[in-house]
Amino acid sequence: MASRPAQTAHDPARRIHWFARLERRFHAWRERVARKKGRTPVVLPFQGYGGDGWVRVLGRVLIVPPPTGRMRRNDGVRGWRSFVGIAVAYASVSVTIGDETHEVVADRGGVVDIVLPASLEPGWQTFRMSVEGGEAVEAHSFVVDPSVRFGVVSDVDDTVMVTALPRPLLAAWNSFVLNEHARQPVPGMAVLLERLVKEHPGAPMIYLSTGAWNVAPTLNRFLHRNLFPRGAMLLTDWGPTHDRWFRSGREHKESNLRRLAREFPEITWLLVGDDGQHDDEIYTEFTAEYPASVAGVAIRRLTTAEAVLAGGRVSVDDHSAAGVPWMSSPDGAGLAKRLERTGILS
Repeated sequence: MASRPAQTAHDPARRIHWFARLERRFHAWRERVARKKGRTPVVLPFQGYGGDGWVRVLGRVLIVPPPTGRMRRNDGVRGWRSFVGIAVAYASVSVTIGDETHEVVADRGGVVDIVLPASLEPGWQTFRMSVEGGEAVEAHSFVVDPSVRFGVVSDVDDTVMVTALPRPLLAAWNSFVLNEHARQPVPGMAVLLERLVKEHPGAPMIYLSTGAWNVAPTLNRFLHRNLFPRGAMLLTDWGPTHDRWFRSGREHKESNLRRLAREFPEITWLLVGDDGQHDDEIYTEFTAEYPASVAGVAIRRLTTAEAVLAGGRVSVDDHSAAGVPWMSSPDGAGLAKRLERTGILS
């Protein structure tokens, strides 16, 4: 049997693995310092989803800095504050659904992402999460009725919120500096998504983004303030893994789309994205792989200025093999008109 080639000191994979371990040690040191100061971890729940007899529980365990005297409840919260919390790796989290409590373990980034058995009625349901015997907090998941046959998956960056994310400096500005009240919604997208969920009662709304879990609270407030429909959020975790410097946003989207197709084989999804990243390519490949799971694709075309900031457009010219309605427009109103022609909107 052939032996595996030995990794050398100059092997990129080995350097990345070493950096990942260094990152973990740094966060462990920060955690020890915080605990010595008497600070304890809390669990921050994220909106999940579920089906008949199960629920996907999402959250993150953090040690967060105490609020300062200048921070008031209704103040705008700058994105960088979401990143200063200390993720608690492999924390034990109690999840209480009804009368049953489950003990689960967070991953190395403090993220909880697990499917648990649950007998919950369709619609938004509440359960509780706690860590290390601390105060329990409410968590929410949308349980999909088995009779539902339509759902919506939407990208966030440059689809519902103008961010010009692909440019690293602009991404850093938007994530760490820009006040959340200064973020701009894409015109007409809130109305479009609200119409979709109202005209399809019980339809699950999924926000699938390459953004980090750190921005989930800011993103949730942005969506609520700009009247976007409530939905589950599937974000990702930044940082090195054993084989790469940063996690793949494209892989994150592709794996979650496939997961939704397996979890809800009877649902056809309207996939909403933009042509500034890889949504067009990802949706094209997913439609070819799971044609029975796609009701249509709606791509928001970036303006010329946005396309320049985003580093250009990434689109597929030929969608003839998809076999589903495929439409594009620069805003939500234009997409709504095209969806009306297909019958997805009345």
